[in-house]
Amino acid sequence: MTGPATERAAVLRSVLGLLGVAAVLLCVLQVAAPARTADAGPAVLAVACWAVAAALARRAPSSRAVPARSGTALAVALMGVGLGVSAALGAGVPDGSTGWLDLPLVLALLLALVACGRLVGRAPRPRIGSRVLLDAAAAALAGGVLVELLVSGAVPAAGAATGVLVEIGHPVVGAVLVALVVVVLTATPRGSRAGARWLLTALVALTVVAVSGALGGVDSGLDLVAGLAWLGALAAGLLAAVHRPGAARQGTPRPVGGAPATLPPSGIVLGHGACAVLVLPVLAGPAAGYPVDAAAAAGAALLLVVTLVRSLLRAADGDRLARQLVHTEAHFRSLVQHSSDMTVVLDATGRVSWVSSAVATQLGWSARELCGRALVDLVHAEDRPALRPVVGGAPGPGGTVHLRVRTRQGAWRELEGSWAGRPTGPAADGPRGAADGDAGDTVLSLRDVTERRSTQRRLEQLAYTDHLTGLANRPRFETALTASWARLAEGSAGCVLLLDLDGFKAVNDVAGHHAGDRLLVEVADRLRAVVRDRDLVARLGGDEFAVLVHAGITEATALGERVVAALDGGYRLDGADDDGRPLQFAVSCSGGVAALGADRDAATAVRQADSALRAAKAAGKTCVRVHADTVDSATGRRTRLVRDLPEALAHGELQLAYQPVAGIEQRAVLGVEALIRWEHPTLGAVLPHEFVGLAEEDGMIVPLQRWVLEQATRDLAGWLAEGRDLQLGVNISVRHLQAGCLVEDVEAALERASLPARRLMVELTESMLLDDNERTRAEVARLRATGCVISLDDFGRGSSSFGHLAGSPVDVIKMDRAFTAGVDTDPRRAVVVQGVVDIGRRLGIDVVGGGVETADQLAALRAIGCLFVQGWLIGRPVPAAELPAMLDGFDPAVLDGAPVRTVDGAVTTSRALPVPG
Repeated sequence: MTGPATERAAVLRSVLGLLGVAAVLLCVLQVAAPARTADAGPAVLAVACWAVAAALARRAPSSRAVPARSGTALAVALMGVGLGVSAALGAGVPDGSTGWLDLPLVLALLLALVACGRLVGRAPRPRIGSRVLLDAAAAALAGGVLVELLVSGAVPAAGAATGVLVEIGHPVVGAVLVALVVVVLTATPRGSRAGARWLLTALVALTVVAVSGALGGVDSGLDLVAGLAWLGALAAGLLAAVHRPGAARQGTPRPVGGAPATLPPSGIVLGHGACAVLVLPVLAGPAAGYPVDAAAAAGAALLLVVTLVRSLLRAADGDRLARQLVHTEAHFRSLVQHSSDMTVVLDATGRVSWVSSAVATQLGWSARELCGRALVDLVHAEDRPALRPVVGGAPGPGGTVHLRVRTRQGAWRELEGSWAGRPTGPAADGPRGAADGDAGDTVLSLRDVTERRSTQRRLEQLAYTDHLTGLANRPRFETALTASWARLAEGSAGCVLLLDLDGFKAVNDVAGHHAGDRLLVEVADRLRAVVRDRDLVARLGGDEFAVLVHAGITEATALGERVVAALDGGYRLDGADDDGRPLQFAVSCSGGVAALGADRDAATAVRQADSALRAAKAAGKTCVRVHADTVDSATGRRTRLVRDLPEALAHGELQLAYQPVAGIEQRAVLGVEALIRWEHPTLGAVLPHEFVGLAEEDGMIVPLQRWVLEQATRDLAGWLAEGRDLQLGVNISVRHLQAGCLVEDVEAALERASLPARRLMVELTESMLLDDNERTRAEVARLRATGCVISLDDFGRGSSSFGHLAGSPVDVIKMDRAFTAGVDTDPRRAVVVQGVVDIGRRLGIDVVGGGVETADQLAALRAIGCLFVQGWLIGRPVPAAELPAMLDGFDPAVLDGAPVRTVDGAVTTSRALPVPG
């Protein structure tokens, strides 16, 4: 405790210590200086009362243990006691005398009783009814009459009025105190009995105070008893007031509604005992010569009547409860016997002590055969561990249980249900000392779920099984894969083995899908024969299979090699080929292995295994590759390029190469196309198709092409300064066009190189020119407005359409090598190329034949009328430093390609020149 709680605890300890010191002081005074006890004793009591009152007044408003009103009432009562004692001392009243000054003490006691009553009634539903009141009335009558007998002859005359008041007040207070003792013993709930014991002690002490106070005028020695009793009552009352009620014991059953079925016997025992104690002196007094007044006799008679009524009520309660018990037992027995659920009662050793009739109906065992027999003997060996917590289980709610139990006929039935332990002691707030002959018993409520479980398993099998092969399907494999990945934290290992059949497509194409299905079934059978039972084999779809291997990478790789060896070979299917021979196909398998890792999810392992599978196919098929070894070379290279591309510009790794474009009629090189190259320090030469797409995906294409424009225009300006008449072609990405800054980048590059716009030919793809996006069309229009030449690049590579040419803002068409590659050998191709050239001529569009690699191709294009050509025959791409020498050494005779012969108007070839290195 800290803060205010610590301070309050310190105050409580200080007050209790003060009361102890006061008690010791009274005893010392009585022994050492009896003459001073008459003055000092009341003073000590007054100081103690004031101290306890102050402690209660300080603690009550902030304490959750006692209601504020009860604490305040106790504080006021104790202040009244202190005031009465102080007044008696101030008036100089002799010790042991009675009179008006005793009235504050009597009234203070009554106020204390009210406060104590509030403390008793702190329970949510106090158990104070007619029975409790009768017990309290019997005890109060007995106590009051006894006190009256003692006081009536002992109180000295102090005036008629005050003598009568004191003679009546003390017995009344004593009677009420005795009644409260009975109420405390009977009505206090179990959680508050510790505080009730302190309160009981305080009430007994107050009773002693009342009696000894009334007799103080007869025997002064009783003053010490009264003083010590006062101090004890103060200490006990203070502890009762600050006591925190404990929580009800867990697992103790409570009656419905929170009220007890019966009351503890302590109340009636005290009432009958008090009756016997009172009747004996009333009857024996006259015989001994001591007269008994009419009030005492009337009180004894009334006490007999109250005791008789209470006895009759207890007998009626017993009869009512017995009938209620019989009715309730019959009701629940009927429910249990006619229920379809089976009820089994086990003793503390796990032996059957009682079963319902449903057990004989559903399992075939009679009650006589089961009673005394251990239930574990009938339970399946695999389910016996689930029975351990049931046998001798703790009292209160238990849990659920799933068991397979053997019937009398020897079959196994699946049962599920719940169990609960019987209480091992008396019910909460019930009678003490109740018999617990059933202590430690366990009750099981079971139902037969065999059919339901069987149906559930069939449905799961349909949902998680491949209908063709009987193997697990993809959902079942993914579920098992996730579970295996979750077990990695427990130290287990797991790997994914992906398998793909090589040559399966030929089976479907030649023999049909039915034959393919039969082959898949045979493959599944071979897999079952090779793979261990603890590993899961699944068909993912088509000719793809997977194995979840519950082992490390070494064992998984060895298993994959065994599977590949088992599946490699000929598969003979029903049917025959055209020659009457049996159908036989050579089908093999490739595999990829990846290990599950706690630092990555299960789906990542599948992707890695798929990468290893592709590596296995690239390596020649019929083999197994491990992801950790291959790391998917293509993916690894791609990752490396993405990582290093941003630094390539800064480190000067990017270069430009230039390929010439020649005019057949001019017999000269008219222009060059700028082609980007990347000389990687580790990977070597990287071609544009490898990294341009990565630059587009990674957002690097705009700065990359901005550098190309700057460098290419600078190189062109140098060649123009040397007197060379050239035009520059630069390829532009659609991402650069969509970025909205292409026109500004082109103008800035031309301005810095001091070049006219007509010297730059911007090469765009057909998809960019045919884009319906208004922004793209506007950018192309702005670009053409600068004066740059617009070229349609790679025409013929995709789904090119002649109808688009009329409306496109194009100055040049550059045919892809896909067109020119067959122009010299394919008459139909030559016709198409002829159409492109004719349309270009009619539309005023220059046509460039790209990808020219042989003299025969050049001759065919020349014959068709294509006036501009580009390709390795004209010149291979060279760095900027080598281009002047290449131009100076260009032989115009290469443009004089002559056809050997013409067949049906088509040009044919006689030989092919090697592609220049």
